[in-house]
Amino acid sequence: MSPEVVAHRGASAALPEHTLAAYELAIAEGADALECDVRLTRDEQLVCVHDRTVSRTSDGRGAVGALTLAELRALDFGSWHGGDPAPVLTFAELAGLAADHGTALFVETKHPVRTGGLVEARLAEELARHSLDVRMMSFSALAVRRFKALAPTVPTVWLLDRLWPQRLPEWADLPGPGVSLLRRSPGRGRGAYCWTVDTAPDIDLCRERGVRYLATNHPARTRKILAADLAP
Repeated sequence: MSPEVVAHRGASAALPEHTLAAYELAIAEGADALECDVRLTRDEQLVCVHDRTVSRTSDGRGAVGALTLAELRALDFGSWHGGDPAPVLTFAELAGLAADHGTALFVETKHPVRTGGLVEARLAEELARHSLDVRMMSFSALAVRRFKALAPTVPTVWLLDRLWPQRLPEWADLPGPGVSLLRRSPGRGRGAYCWTVDTAPDIDLCRERGVRYLATNHPARTRKILAADLAP
């Protein structure tokens, strides 16, 4: 069985990451799921931004957690990647898009942050407002464990970059190795979530290892490679 294609920050090779346009393109390209990172603003709103600061992906400066949602909305998060001007995307807006299209979500909380576990608490509250096919992820074992206690029915992914434990703790439903960790872990990968997979050899490796979810910046190209692998 081929892995499901997860659009990493949307179709982020083609359009600015974490913008509505990038996620709409990912859906149009046939992505099975959408991946996002979430952070809290100063006024405790969940927004889809990867970095601690906004300097790389907008025309502004400063830490996400030091800015209000209104201040973030005044910034342009699209032009840096050659796209049209775009506002910051809130998690509620992305959740609405996913719900409208019946598309699954993979949501990563970023750590360390000064607000500690508040981001997991706000995420659990937001998910309770929606009927979504969703999985929560983090590199922080504490964050995943904390979220599992808040929302025990939501599947969790423990993201891994250096070490792959022989057994997962009870609070983690799936391992989430990076593709470099997958390469150096012979015989492992079945049922895993693997990130970030953009080359044909790595896509083939994920399929051969039985990876269940494949996060990629190129959803259309990845689907094409997977389909070619299955052709008679």
